[in-house]
Amino acid sequence: MSALDYFNDTHRMVRETVKAFVEREIRPHVDEWEEAGTFPRELYVKAAQAGLLGIGAPERWGGTGEDVFMKVAACEEMVRCTSGGVGASLGSLDIGLPPVWKWGSEALQERVVPAVLAGEKISALAITEPGGGSDVANLRTRAVKDGDHYLVNGSKTFITSGVRADYYTVAVRTGDAGFGGISLLLVEKGTPGFTVGRQLKKMGWWASDTAELFFEDCRVPVENLIGPENGGFYCIMSNFQMERLILAVTANMTAQVAFEEALAYARERQAFGRPLAGFQVTRHKLAEMATAVKASTEFTYRVAARIAAGEDCVLDVSMAKNQATQCADRVTWDAVQIFGGSGFMRGTVVERLFRDNRILSIGGGTYEIMNEIIAKRLGL
Repeated sequence: MSALDYFNDTHRMVRETVKAFVEREIRPHVDEWEEAGTFPRELYVKAAQAGLLGIGAPERWGGTGEDVFMKVAACEEMVRCTSGGVGASLGSLDIGLPPVWKWGSEALQERVVPAVLAGEKISALAITEPGGGSDVANLRTRAVKDGDHYLVNGSKTFITSGVRADYYTVAVRTGDAGFGGISLLLVEKGTPGFTVGRQLKKMGWWASDTAELFFEDCRVPVENLIGPENGGFYCIMSNFQMERLILAVTANMTAQVAFEEALAYARERQAFGRPLAGFQVTRHKLAEMATAVKASTEFTYRVAARIAAGEDCVLDVSMAKNQATQCADRVTWDAVQIFGGSGFMRGTVVERLFRDNRILSIGGGTYEIMNEIIAKRLGL
């Protein structure tokens, strides 16, 4: 089955729409936004008006409905903006909002979902805690019921869109230790007792705002509970599968763009009287890069097709994420090597891709956690 079989005419139209948006609204400004460490908030509204924010959202809220390959196509074209930070922040609704429309009350959905899909409000997911990392089942932020409110105490870190978000889908402990005591709450910016810390400086994803969050006797209405009390772990895990697929897609396209940049440079750059592509060592390196990207992409597409068919793909999506991030690690490394000193310079696309890529084998479940999931699924 070829890639053409996975994408239909509607998917290709969406791809062209995202491509045009990236070329018009992002690429001309991306270097400036990277150095500034942010981008204009109005980009969310523009993305909404172009139909980007509604991709994958329920049709009842004006979205496209669930369509795995429409999301894949949109993600691939967004990666071509060459700033992982812009893509991550614009896309934070993809991890923050689904729990609301899947398990939130009707009133909560009506209040939150339309505004986020319109780009008027920003949604973020807050799970990771200082010292916690991938150990979601043992998170410590505590929510105790106090009349018609929960009293929340604790902190979160590494939260994408953490500075600018208006709505935070927050994992809290409402019950006993372990995964069975976790719930999800919708916390709104401005809630008494909730404060946003400093914007964190990162190795990559410079244009994405990433923050610490603090809860000190933060009073959250009971009606902001998302899903059943103590049933949040299932919601989190089900959310992770699509997130991990998109991270695999992001890694593959990061590798693809890095390969394209290296290929063009090898054809143009003269050394010792001939193009770099005239040297066998460079040609073979490019051949290996192309092969790795093709193999990883096709595997990810196959996993996406199985997810679209409703199959249980926990094992394969974990494999796909690890395969894709390994591929991107190698290809972005080799791309910088082909560029030589130029690849080490700020403003070079391969330099940014190399930095931005590093988070992909950490976010959404580390490489090591993926291997643990794979091992357990193999019965080990």
